[in-house]
Amino acid sequence: MRHILIINPNAGRKKSTTDLLAAAKGLRQRHGLDCACILTQRPGHALETCRSIAAACGAVRFYACGGDGTVNEVANAIAGLPNAAMTCVPTGTGNDFLKNFGPELAPRFLDIEQLWNGPTLPLDAIDCNGRLALTIACAGFDARVARDVHTFGNSRLLPGRSSYIASLSVNFLLRPLCQRWRLYLDGEEQTEEEYVLVAACNGRYYGGGFLPVPEARMDDGVLHTMIVTRTSRGEFLRFVGPYSSGDYHKAPGIARVVTAQEVRIEGVDADIVTCLDGEVMSSPSVCLRLSGKRVNFFGPAGCSPNATAREPAEKPVGG
Repeated sequence: MRHILIINPNAGRKKSTTDLLAAAKGLRQRHGLDCACILTQRPGHALETCRSIAAACGAVRFYACGGDGTVNEVANAIAGLPNAAMTCVPTGTGNDFLKNFGPELAPRFLDIEQLWNGPTLPLDAIDCNGRLALTIACAGFDARVARDVHTFGNSRLLPGRSSYIASLSVNFLLRPLCQRWRLYLDGEEQTEEEYVLVAACNGRYYGGGFLPVPEARMDDGVLHTMIVTRTSRGEFLRFVGPYSSGDYHKAPGIARVVTAQEVRIEGVDADIVTCLDGEVMSSPSVCLRLSGKRVNFFGPAGCSPNATAREPAEKPVGG
């Protein structure tokens, strides 16, 4: 079996790359593993590299060393491949994916000695127009904020959190909160016409720790989708607290959660901006489906992707 560390050298601390190279050397020396490191050079490099390696060799384990974007690329590369599995070494800034495993597990994922022979867990994923998200695929307001964070950040005038605050302020105060869409749940068109956001949740965390649907589980074959219809800025501002803490049921007039197997959105006036585990895309229409047991994931002994999941406060409807 091969062990490949996919390292994003631009994620997190500068020292992370040095530490990871040393950890790989330790695996070779202590356990005689076929272990190599690859440093990504651009967006999409991890996806291309892992796909090529998995197609050319037998059993392989990939270590996504970076943030949620690196995890997303590796997951898309190995989805559906029985010979390939992946894990996460959280050296990014947000690391929302790993929050699903609970706060006490994070240090263990940083220790590659606890990963290399860990058990494999098959995870569901969300298929969005042929691309996968492991945790959350959101369309609408949140996705537009994520898109513009990159725009402001790339200007170099607003680094880090400043770019997020700028994007949030511009989208909330200066742009329309709602968009006109046609929404179909399992093929049935909904009566609403204006939406703030639609968030399909396989996992529970995104946006730096927001918890839209706390009952979502990553391996149960169920897709929970939150729908927020037209609302005023004042009402939406009051909704942010329950939305971020997993208490959406406290705002029944604003949000609802459904368990439709297919969620299809068609833009009326403009393309739909969608964010998949932090990776942004834009398209005239979006089709979201659960892809069951799609990604082989390994981690420390005893870890669970549902460690922080709650029992539902109310039963979601089917459509």
